[in-house]
Amino acid sequence: MKEIKNPWIRTLAEYGLITVSIWIMVIGIYFFKFPNHFAFGGVTGFSTVFSQLLHCSASTFTTVANYALLVLGFIFLGKSVGIRTVYATIVMSVSLQALDALVPMHGTLTDQPMLELVFAIMLPAIGSAILFNIDASSGGTDVIAMVLKKYTSMNIGSALMAADVAAVGLSFAMYGPSTGLFSIMGLVAKSMVVDNVIENMNLCKCFNIVCEHPQAICDFIIHDLNRSATTFEARGAYSDAHKTVIMTTMRRSQAIRLRNFIRQQEPTAFIMIENSSEIIGKGFSPV
Repeated sequence: MKEIKNPWIRTLAEYGLITVSIWIMVIGIYFFKFPNHFAFGGVTGFSTVFSQLLHCSASTFTTVANYALLVLGFIFLGKSVGIRTVYATIVMSVSLQALDALVPMHGTLTDQPMLELVFAIMLPAIGSAILFNIDASSGGTDVIAMVLKKYTSMNIGSALMAADVAAVGLSFAMYGPSTGLFSIMGLVAKSMVVDNVIENMNLCKCFNIVCEHPQAICDFIIHDLNRSATTFEARGAYSDAHKTVIMTTMRRSQAIRLRNFIRQQEPTAFIMIENSSEIIGKGFSPV
């Protein structure tokens, strides 16, 4: 998220982003995951199985489980659960219950389970990636992870993966091999999609520009792109000519403008552009 100086506006922007990300997740869960009984991904994965056993809607089971885990979090973690986790849990539960009342699902949207699996993976993964990217949580099994992290030396990732595998195993028993195999595919694909979405959201362009007239390029970087740069002197190994190397990093949209400017200003400049998804420092991620 772009740095916002006003704390009130920054807080509103963060909670707005949390709300949107939760709604993206809810759409994927309610319209694609629940009707197909895809059992992967935390509480909603277990909901597809236990809602059938308890003869209640998956949305209701998710709501009860989320609130129960939230209470568990307050008991063992206190205020460290975080107001954003509480907010995200409430928004998800209320949204699922609202959809259950307003748009009841009596079957799948289409007769293409593979197509619906794609949306059941993609939408919650995008929502989760947005939350992870701003250090927020959707509650649910994330609360269990926080408790395990505080009180045990258990590998949290392995513990949560074991829970997901258990949900997938139950889906085999409840809904047969087809649904079980789709759930396995979803479990594997979700983590890959989350990682790729986060990486693309944070993708920046790193420039190394070898040129003879650096001042105009530096002025453009500083005044037009509102970025900074580091320069150092160099000498060409073949030509023995004096050169200046400009090193700078920026967002993709800014990178296009800089590349076009250099082409016009100094077409003989040598430009190396690399992708990076993790930049730490002022103007990017905090240290």
